[in-house]
Amino acid sequence: MKFRIEHDSMGEIKVQDARLWAAQTQRSLENFRIGEELMPQEIIRALGAVKAACANVNVKEGKLDKNIGEAIYKAAMQIYNGKYSEDFPLAVWQTGSGTQTNMNVNEVISAIVKRDSGLGVHPNDHVNMSQSSNDTFPTAIHLAAIKANSERLLPALKNIIGTLGKLSDRYMYVVKIGRTHLQDAVPMSFGQEIGGWEYMLKTDLEMIEGALKPLYEPAIGGTAVGTGINAPANFGEKVCTELYDITGINFKQTGNHFAGLASKSPVVTFHGTIKALACDMMKIAGDIRWLASGPRAGIGEITIPANEPGSSIMPGKVNPTQCEAISMAACQVMGNDVAIATAASQGHFQLNTYMPLIAYNLLQSIRLMADSIKSFDNNCCKGIKPKEDVMKSNLENSLMLVTALNTHIGYENSAKIAKLAYEKDITLKEAAIELEILTEEEFDTFVKIEEMIWKDSL
Repeated sequence: MKFRIEHDSMGEIKVQDARLWAAQTQRSLENFRIGEELMPQEIIRALGAVKAACANVNVKEGKLDKNIGEAIYKAAMQIYNGKYSEDFPLAVWQTGSGTQTNMNVNEVISAIVKRDSGLGVHPNDHVNMSQSSNDTFPTAIHLAAIKANSERLLPALKNIIGTLGKLSDRYMYVVKIGRTHLQDAVPMSFGQEIGGWEYMLKTDLEMIEGALKPLYEPAIGGTAVGTGINAPANFGEKVCTELYDITGINFKQTGNHFAGLASKSPVVTFHGTIKALACDMMKIAGDIRWLASGPRAGIGEITIPANEPGSSIMPGKVNPTQCEAISMAACQVMGNDVAIATAASQGHFQLNTYMPLIAYNLLQSIRLMADSIKSFDNNCCKGIKPKEDVMKSNLENSLMLVTALNTHIGYENSAKIAKLAYEKDITLKEAAIELEILTEEEFDTFVKIEEMIWKDSL
């Protein structure tokens, strides 16, 4: 393996000859041998967009030679488009400002420019001009989160909402027993039950879209502490304009750069909505798992697709694997939320120094929810079918139909009927007649399942 000698302000260091990074990246690689988690490629690509935008502004402001600026822009755009991913090897567990990753990007851009154009480009003086890791890295977090959300999470979420909407319409008049506290409750329709799931996810979608708004105000332009030192006036605003041309994302300069560098509350709020989505997905998956339990010793009111063998020892066993997968993903997202909130609370003075952790967990949550929802939708939800005979049997055997009698004979008399029916294993009607509380005709008049379910529409 061949090496070359690179240097920085701390001296010389050996770097593999085949690699594009330089001294500061190599020092980080050697000094932070922690874990297996690498900086997400979404952050690297986002930093590429930021570097390209900053180069354009620096040229327009007369700070940067046009030829150098154009070369930096071209190299940075290659990174934004996903090239050279193997040259970004750094661990998440590095300096809390993301400085080493910022410099990793600067060094690779510098190397690309030197190789392709022969221009002398310095990673700090030219590529990092008018910037600090303290404002480029949080800007990259916002950019990466917005893109991942729009390209991955929202499409998956909208698709499953569509699936549930169709199922709700299809099974609106399939009647079943409701359940509260895992006990029998009053009747409902299967379509109503699914419609509840659909509405939960519609609400989550609205919350996610609303929580995105603060992410459109990045920290760029604040440089080291928020004063904008070494950057032209309104640099952040001008970079936002360039970022729109590059990414199509309509950023605007933050109203306060000091807050932009020190506070991560916009990310906390946004991730909180992803956590809420994870909670609802876990609830829906749990409901489906319970309803499909059995097939003979459980509730067994629905069937779900049998995608693979469920047991290595029990032949013919099929398990609710998609429910389990999305539930595990949801647990991870909930854990990520705790980590992000804790990290965001540590913004000491003018900078939060937990940003790599925040970036990693945020993007993992988006990725996990997007992928697991897509899998859950395609491999489970689309194939849900009610077992109407089981639903009918459970409904007819339920004691909670007695609730319809409350307004006619009172709660206590209704309770007497239910208790006798349960003790003697007879129907509610038979119990009501035996207790001489109601005649058969009166019972049939008062207990009408349709009115219990669709009362508002009758």
